[in-house]
Amino acid sequence: EGKLLNSVANVNKYVTNKSMALNLGIYTCDLSFASLYEQTQLLIDYMNAAKKMADGLGILKAIEQKDIDRLEENINNSEVIMDIVSQTFMNSNSYLEDNGQPATAAIVLTGGWIEGLYISTQLVDMDDFNGNKLVGRIIDQKLSIDILINLLDSSKGDPAVDEIIVQVTRLKDVFDKIKIDTSPIRPEFDADSKTTVLKSEVKTDMTPAVFTELSAIVAEIRNSFVI
Repeated sequence: EGKLLNSVANVNKYVTNKSMALNLGIYTCDLSFASLYEQTQLLIDYMNAAKKMADGLGILKAIEQKDIDRLEENINNSEVIMDIVSQTFMNSNSYLEDNGQPATAAIVLTGGWIEGLYISTQLVDMDDFNGNKLVGRIIDQKLSIDILINLLDSSKGDPAVDEIIVQVTRLKDVFDKIKIDTSPIRPEFDADSKTTVLKSEVKTDMTPAVFTELSAIVAEIRNSFVI
């Protein structure tokens, strides 16, 4: 545990806007994973690392000392922790959007998304691949990668964004190998809520080979972000 996360010792390496934006996303994602371990110091360290990135980008008030103090006070309350983490992320993004920096906002989002995907792929037990819930969650990202690419495309022409589009597109090419077949929608009565819900079966065919390829490319992209 903790080994998968980007080390907080790396904070001083990130001096360009691109690397600070990517690692603001990465450290914020790591913060939410760190909260699962319930280690006070680890959380505080990640909050401080994210704060250093936000400060470096000139994002005012994204993370304040009072947020870090609140984190310390509520260390055993996972709901409050997740609230602080998501607030941190939302504050950063809305600040960037409001201040005419959509490219930086898209880069922050990419950093967080790639880190989440990286950690998830690393945690999959290949001996328990079929029907693995985590694999299902990873397949779901086939849809969100299109949203991410659209968001990056809207800031095309920014050199940092253009470099990231090339990397994310390599990942999309692997996601495109996963077939998602959705069966026709059929109504189904739910006895508990006494309502009829529309259901459809989603079948996917991500093979271990495609998964391995996906994991390798995600790791390569992520490692290029944190170096």
